[in-house]
Amino acid sequence: MINIAIIGSGPSGCYIADMLSKKVADAQVDIFDRLPTPFGLVRAGVAPDHQGTKNIVRQFERTFSRDNVRFVGNVNIGDDITYQELKDHYDVIAVTIGALQDRDLGIDGEDLNGVYGSGAFVAWYNGHPDHADLNPKLDSSGIAIIGNGNVALDISRILAKTDAEMGSSDITADSVAAIAESPVQDIYLIGRRGPVEASFTNAELSEFAELDRCVALVDSAQLPAALPEDFDPKAAKAIEKNLETLRGYAENATDSKPVRLHIMFCASPTAILGEHGTVTGLRLEKNQITDGRATGTGETFDLNVQTVISAIGYRSQSIEGMPFDEERGIVSNEDGRVEDGVYTSGWCKRGPQGVIPANRADSMGVAKQIIADLEENMPAGDKAGFNKIAALLDERNVRTVAFSDWQTINEAEVSRAQGDKPREKFNRIPEMLALLD
Repeated sequence: MINIAIIGSGPSGCYIADMLSKKVADAQVDIFDRLPTPFGLVRAGVAPDHQGTKNIVRQFERTFSRDNVRFVGNVNIGDDITYQELKDHYDVIAVTIGALQDRDLGIDGEDLNGVYGSGAFVAWYNGHPDHADLNPKLDSSGIAIIGNGNVALDISRILAKTDAEMGSSDITADSVAAIAESPVQDIYLIGRRGPVEASFTNAELSEFAELDRCVALVDSAQLPAALPEDFDPKAAKAIEKNLETLRGYAENATDSKPVRLHIMFCASPTAILGEHGTVTGLRLEKNQITDGRATGTGETFDLNVQTVISAIGYRSQSIEGMPFDEERGIVSNEDGRVEDGVYTSGWCKRGPQGVIPANRADSMGVAKQIIADLEENMPAGDKAGFNKIAALLDERNVRTVAFSDWQTINEAEVSRAQGDKPREKFNRIPEMLALLD
């Protein structure tokens, strides 16, 4: 038997498991996750009001249902089981741990009460146990979101929507209540570069046109009349769509709805202002764009905000003994190969870039590499695999969660949902484990 361990049960791990469980003869694929719940950022990163995107879990459920695929939840590799122990007892290891740690802004005031990374904030409203107790400061008339990607748009939209608009989402009840009580009037979405360089997609940008209580606003002076003639035609189509949507927002009346979303470009944060340890404002420097690069002009201005959320990217977290590139915040690798018998895929391989389809393509490529390497140098098949790991976990009193256990948790979440919600998540691990006793 060829024993294969995958660390992380998000999309990248599931795609690799799917291919290897079908294509490698006599393979046993064990997918480890530190949480009792599978599916990674599909569950805890995809916006709760984008339920269509979350439907990909149906495909992953079919993978987990195979006889030669095992889910091993509630096991922290590097703590409950060491990286070396996995290498000792598995023929192949695939590391697909994603990138969950927020990158710092690196400016004064970042430690003030009211400053949050987007990873933590998204995890909070999505019910991830790591941030169940975040309790973000939302008693703010002004909220600044720093970043010009889809995550920044997601956060802006969630903060701007009404209870009714979130009624069919799987946002946590605590988050709904906190957002509903917020007196927010102005949300600032801030990008250091211009609208041409923004990384959000038009599907997400266009959603703001339909919100009940929020109007999207843009300064028309920040929008180019047209793209340069020598602009890459492949990129031009998507950018023109964004510009068309933004031009429509530039015509909106400021006072047409009670909440205003200010989509701002060419501004970089230089300091978060505060008094008595709490945010009172955000200082920004105006930028100019030269060949797609933002450079500061020296001119600054302040925003009256009491909450700041940075959405500027993420890092992976190292596992003791595993090769890791601290500077880039990724697992050290060469085209997906980490070391003999160890591979990596997804955001922990290449950085936090791309959505689920991009991770699928990356994972398929790595899975094909694994298969080719196995064909060239087939292991003896004498490693103990999960039999030995299970014994070690028993010795260490680690309560593992099987896929059937997850199904029990899933059924309980679905059964306690109110109204049109598809589920009401448990966001604390003891709550989940208590269902299994």
